[in-house]
Amino acid sequence: MTAKPAAAAARATVYGYPRQGQNRELKKAVEGYWKGRVSADALRQTAAELRRGTWQQLAEAGVHEVPTGDFSYYDHVLDTSVMVGAVPERHRDAVRADALDGYFAMARGTQDVAPLEMTKWFDTNYHYLVPELGPDTVFTADSAKQVAEFKEALALGHTPRPVLVGPVTYLLLAKAAPGVAADFEPLTLLDRLLPVYAEVLADLRAAGAEWVQLDEPALVQDRTPAELNAAARAYRELGGLTDRPKLLVASYFGRLGEALAVLAKAPVDGLALDFTETGAGNLDDLAAAGGLPGKRLVAGVVNGRNIWINDYEKSLASLGTLLGLADHVDVSASCSLLHVPLDAKAERDIDPQIARWLAFARQKTAEIVTLAKGLASGTDAITAELAANRADLASRTDAAITRDPAVRARTAAITDADGRRSQPYAERTAAQRSHLGLPLLPTTTIGSFPQTTELRTARADLRAGRIDEAGYEERIKDEIREVLSFQENAGIDVLVHGEPERNDMVQYFAEQLTGYLATQHGWVQSYGTRYVRPPVLVGDISRPEPMTVRWTAYAQSLTDRPVKGMLTGPVTMLAWSFVRDDQPLGETARQVALALRDEVNDLEAKGTSVIQVDEPALRETLPLRAADHAAYLEWATESFRLATAGVRPDTQIHTHMCYAEFGDIVQAIDDLDADVISLEAARSHMQVARELAAHGYPREAGPGVYDIHSPRIPSTEEAAALLRKGLEAIPAERLWVNPDCGLKTRGWPETRASLENLVAAAREIRAELPTEAA
Repeated sequence: MTAKPAAAAARATVYGYPRQGQNRELKKAVEGYWKGRVSADALRQTAAELRRGTWQQLAEAGVHEVPTGDFSYYDHVLDTSVMVGAVPERHRDAVRADALDGYFAMARGTQDVAPLEMTKWFDTNYHYLVPELGPDTVFTADSAKQVAEFKEALALGHTPRPVLVGPVTYLLLAKAAPGVAADFEPLTLLDRLLPVYAEVLADLRAAGAEWVQLDEPALVQDRTPAELNAAARAYRELGGLTDRPKLLVASYFGRLGEALAVLAKAPVDGLALDFTETGAGNLDDLAAAGGLPGKRLVAGVVNGRNIWINDYEKSLASLGTLLGLADHVDVSASCSLLHVPLDAKAERDIDPQIARWLAFARQKTAEIVTLAKGLASGTDAITAELAANRADLASRTDAAITRDPAVRARTAAITDADGRRSQPYAERTAAQRSHLGLPLLPTTTIGSFPQTTELRTARADLRAGRIDEAGYEERIKDEIREVLSFQENAGIDVLVHGEPERNDMVQYFAEQLTGYLATQHGWVQSYGTRYVRPPVLVGDISRPEPMTVRWTAYAQSLTDRPVKGMLTGPVTMLAWSFVRDDQPLGETARQVALALRDEVNDLEAKGTSVIQVDEPALRETLPLRAADHAAYLEWATESFRLATAGVRPDTQIHTHMCYAEFGDIVQAIDDLDADVISLEAARSHMQVARELAAHGYPREAGPGVYDIHSPRIPSTEEAAALLRKGLEAIPAERLWVNPDCGLKTRGWPETRASLENLVAAAREIRAELPTEAA
């Protein structure tokens, strides 16, 4: 059947695009600037070249309207704080002295000044810098970045659409500044913030902007009537401005729900909605609301969060329905393409059959353009593309690689007993204390130690054939010996081998499990200049042979102190991968959990008494709507227990989580039944310790006292002060002392000094404890 052409030609656009460049040029330039090897002018030049290249690629692909303002040196929420003048008092001198250095001081801190807190951007692995606001916050408009980038694109002959974080989402993402009452609600500042947004919009209009995109993803979450009223007020005021561009309010990551009616009635000129699986229900809700008469609809029908090719026929059916619900329908991805790698064509080593199934940012852009062409001109205009798409989808459905009968039989045989430890925690903990003989406030680290230039060079030399496997392994052994020697000399109680053989905490395991595919160039921004290469989950998962046992056992042979076995948990293995979309996530999680269970049992059999199974993504993957939480947490916690429950009572199971809001999953943390949990707490000033205490969490916990995402070295006094706060919530017999996260991204000098201060703080606090406790 041939689709009828749209009344007005549909156009292709995107909400945002990867920032790093084909070879991570931005990362290299920014880190070079931090080290003094790249000047500020050279950094700005690199940034301008990357923006220019992105706009040119989009335009050449057929994108009608290119986004501007989505580019960032570090984080777009931090850019918004600069745009509205929400600079914390402690950073103002640095910003006044040098705007660029002050910007990075807010992101990373300095030796004297702490950075902004960092947490996850909704349910993604992208981290944003949390705005700090209070009743005394004064907003001031600074539209320089947004106007300059708009003018850059305009001068190059493009049709730019500036992209801003919307005012409601910005305030809902913010937190009370230090010293402000914890119950302060940043949304109460809305009336103070809106005139600043009005000024920025006026500046963009004066520069020639026809449309401005205001991102409001917070509205896809559960929102109170007061919050929905605030959104209505915000867009009634901004939409009622006389000196403004047209406003496109964008939502993504889910179903708008109650907020759809609010935005549909607002005096704005268009809405952008997610019509993929994550936004299921938006189409029916839009139809029930009577559509968007007189408005533009940007339809996100291409999944911007995953890397599988689009189903053209399914998307065109949705688009055809949407034509009757708005005056004009354009085609886009479901969210910014920031969350996928740049170009699948750069992956030379992927099986050609599998490569047919993959779409990174450039391929998704081409899909958007094809769908816009089909919508505008009818399906006869894209006959060849439709045929190729059908063949590619069919080749994946029929591929033997996606199914392993032995794996499916094993998961089908799982019983409830497989997910339960043989003894309850209260009995296990006594056995573990007797077996391990640790002091009060035991010290440890999260797992990784600095990945030095020498280690990266050794890996590159191995890949290039400049050294053989034996030479590489000797280098790894040397590093493990050095890491263990340092920890013993520093006085750390539970050691780690430092993970010198590992590239990334997910990729390392994915490369050793069947069913996973690793990329060479599939970089995605996690935070700042930290990029990861999420592996691709293409088929059923199994573990052909042990993955970590050899190196952990080697490390344990060098010391009498316990050495932790280090694994990545099943939820994080999924969350930080591009998962298959042809079966429920819970089923995939069980497969990964069984593979990890084999590894945990093998570690124990080789003498490992402490095993850490990291789940930093447990909170991140929590669905955005409360109604969906229970089903997710059921399979997520089950998969962790399945991986860890097969050990003896005296084997201590640890887990780790970082940079998220934990208050609404404390029960799930309890349900993991881990013996010890370590969590981020330094930037949030021990908030998580208070949350655990309020819940009555009965197990041991290590709220971090060293923020590893900043280059600053915490003093002994600073770490001790945080420990004292921790002891207000967690008794000494259950409190551990550790950094917030792994040390992979830090240098050795700051790592040594910070950990020595951490151990000194633990000793200082031990000496302060009552004699009976100590």
